[in-house]
Amino acid sequence: MCPSSRAARLKHDLTLEALSEITGISASTLSRLEAGKRAPNLELLLPVTRALRLSLDDLLMWHAPDPRVQSRTRHFGNLTVEYLSPDTAPVQTFKMTFTPTTEPMQTRSHDGYEWFYVLRGRARVILGDRELVIEAGQAAEFDTRIPHGVAALGGEPVEVLSIFNRSGERIHLPGIGSPHPHGRR
Repeated sequence: MCPSSRAARLKHDLTLEALSEITGISASTLSRLEAGKRAPNLELLLPVTRALRLSLDDLLMWHAPDPRVQSRTRHFGNLTVEYLSPDTAPVQTFKMTFTPTTEPMQTRSHDGYEWFYVLRGRARVILGDRELVIEAGQAAEFDTRIPHGVAALGGEPVEVLSIFNRSGERIHLPGIGSPHPHGRR
């Protein structure tokens, strides 16, 4: 629900326990609903609206939180990473810029699955025993348990948008290298 449900409950001089007795909904569930920590459904909303003498519109009118992510940037040698998702997100999104270097490319492996899209430049990618070139406008996805590395190819930096799923699930994007979900393209 929202903070307005708490205000309406307090206006009626009701505690969570009193509202719980009236609605048959546990006080802990009501508290989570008021705090926005539980998704409301009609089975929960209707008894609350009746008890507080509110319409559903009154109860659901609230301001959405600010959806903008506060990005932060970190530098690791010739790699700059801009974090584009909250640390708590199950799927992480990054903008990575690799500047050209004469240092040998380091590969690493870890749990997860990565999808990336080259925004600008050309990327040299090592994936296991394969070496690939991924150009601007091209995407790649791979299991990160396979030793892998990315570097700028040529004298220009390469910018990459990366989506990483730590649990190892593939990123499925219809129309980008995969069939349309309904069999059409």
